[in-house]
Amino acid sequence: MPEISRFFGIVIAMFYRDHDPPHFRARYNQHRANIAIHTLEVLDGSLPPRVLGLVVEWAAMHQRELLENWERARRHEELLKIAPLE
Repeated sequence: MPEISRFFGIVIAMFYRDHDPPHFRARYNQHRANIAIHTLEVLDGSLPPRVLGLVVEWAAMHQRELLENWERARRHEELLKIAPLE
């Protein structure tokens, strides 16, 4: 699972050959969630509310880059790192 960002103990990743809709995976300790890129809604899984807020804030700032990485993953190209939330 290629890691594309990491901040405050949260790991953001995408899988190659993943299913639609475009999404990314967020992991924090034992919590995991798939987040839709277009709507920033949780598709499945869960994160603590504070962590989910940070992930959504970060994703809103980087939606274009996330979509670009989604397309790169579809073409089996290397995913680009995205700046962390600071």
